[in-house]
Amino acid sequence: MYQYTEFDRQFVHQRAAQYRDQLERWQKGKISEDEFRPLRLQNGWYVQRYAPMLRVAVPYGEISSAQLRVLAKIAREYDAPEADVYKKATETQAQWGTHKLPTHYAHFTTRQNVQYNWIPLSKSADVMDLLASVNMHGIQTSGNCIRNITSDERAGIAVDEVADPRPYAEIMRQWSTLHPEFAFLPRKFKIAVTGAAEDRAATGWHDVGLRLVKNEAGEIGFQVRVGGGMGRTPIVGTVLREFLPWNQIMNYLEAVVRVYNRYGRRDNMYKARIKILVKAEGQVYIDDVEEEYRQILEHDGAPHTIPQAEFDRVAASFVPPALADRVYQSAEETEAELQAHAADDVLFARWLQRNVAPHKNPLLRAVTLSFKRRLQAPGDASADQLDIAARLADRFSAGEARVNHDQNLVLPWVHAEDLHALWLAAREAGFASTNVHLLTDMIACPGGDFCALANARSIPVAEAITERYQDLDELDDIGEIDLHISGCINSCGHHHSGHIGILGVDKDGKEWYQVTLGGSDGSDLSGPAQAGKVVGPSFSAAEVPGVIEAVLGTYRDTRQTVDGKRENFIDTLRRVGIDPFKTAANAARFAKDEEVAA
Repeated sequence: MYQYTEFDRQFVHQRAAQYRDQLERWQKGKISEDEFRPLRLQNGWYVQRYAPMLRVAVPYGEISSAQLRVLAKIAREYDAPEADVYKKATETQAQWGTHKLPTHYAHFTTRQNVQYNWIPLSKSADVMDLLASVNMHGIQTSGNCIRNITSDERAGIAVDEVADPRPYAEIMRQWSTLHPEFAFLPRKFKIAVTGAAEDRAATGWHDVGLRLVKNEAGEIGFQVRVGGGMGRTPIVGTVLREFLPWNQIMNYLEAVVRVYNRYGRRDNMYKARIKILVKAEGQVYIDDVEEEYRQILEHDGAPHTIPQAEFDRVAASFVPPALADRVYQSAEETEAELQAHAADDVLFARWLQRNVAPHKNPLLRAVTLSFKRRLQAPGDASADQLDIAARLADRFSAGEARVNHDQNLVLPWVHAEDLHALWLAAREAGFASTNVHLLTDMIACPGGDFCALANARSIPVAEAITERYQDLDELDDIGEIDLHISGCINSCGHHHSGHIGILGVDKDGKEWYQVTLGGSDGSDLSGPAQAGKVVGPSFSAAEVPGVIEAVLGTYRDTRQTVDGKRENFIDTLRRVGIDPFKTAANAARFAKDEEVAA
């Protein structure tokens, strides 16, 4: 992990102290609500449907056990609503007849952040001090600026990696933090970077998506995509450069964002993202970026060229950790031992298949701790669960974990010899669900239960689908599939990129859900990132599980098996087209209507 310098630590502590002063002046009436609002937003403090929401940055997803413990402390001691606030919230929930709203927990997001939904603003400065104590903050997790820079959860350990993207991501983080020219962009701006063949960072769906590549000479550089994004107008980013020398990435980003800052629309927030500018201007935008980049190189002296010495300094933080001294058995002995355990316990065998990924170091593995289970919203983690995750990271992964795009935690430094012991510990903690990349490993935003922008709730729909699909054999038979749920068109649940996407919509003040099929975040190697297509009119919440069941039934009826390997859902959909699935989905809705009428 990146090691904070004294300057870094001082910066974060000073920012926390500055925020405390701003909060106290607001509380005393010395600054108005309108004046305080941008100040709190710049530190990650929103006001949602019932209470404030804090968004904490986890740059490129990398998090230490010490940081997990502080996040647990915040959940346990601060994520508790005031009595009157919670009473109002539960009364609203009672009208819907749904689940109890959880408190004392944190929520992992698709962009490798951590959110809290109940911390009172009166306690917000204390929370900022706690975060600063472990080099964490909420700086630029909100506002029209460059947000948290995300990456692949297997960065630095992936077997399909050209180069480790973390040093580049860290340099970009430092460059973008409080950048004086880019503090008030037309709209928020998101960057993702990967070094792998499989795009686990969903780079095509970001304002800027960067992929490390090698040219014919073996030199490292970036493929640069610009103008991706979801929301009302889902667009996959356009490739501006197939190869940009690695040390010029900051100069090129400066040009990309500067042209956007100059020409991006500020008169309409729905058309203010860079994707709209790139779509509208096309080659004109690209030419303007190239001209700006030329000016930066020739007239400004290429001020953001990354010196080799600076790259080496940052990269030195990302060497493999010093793992505990031990006597290793041979790879053959370890494999034989694991297979013996797997033969004795089918659940362990499933876990090895689903939750364990290969590693650059053949002695190690990357292991996913699943936070997807019954009666718990996707991405939610209680204070106790965060503490347990910290203990597992200390015991099995050199004190390090990763927040991933799928709202789970990954332990990146696990000895293969320790896999059975880790499985036993994870199973006892409730983190050993063998559903990784299966239907119930779904992505979902908090939706209308918490978010003031949402048109509908996400969590009850996720619960209903999870409850329907509890049979592990059935989940395995369905195979790998991405199900994403958003409570509104802002797409925080990335529904556009789901193989199956569910979007909450408002119709005459009531909750309805639109279903899309065929989306991809780019992580499946069989096809590029693309937006799903709507299968029909909106469905009621009660109809959604039946619609999903009908769609999956059509898949199972039409999939092919070649050389004993079953075709995945997304491959079947691409082969046969959307029409059979659309017909099945709409038939399921009519069947539900007849059932209700009867």
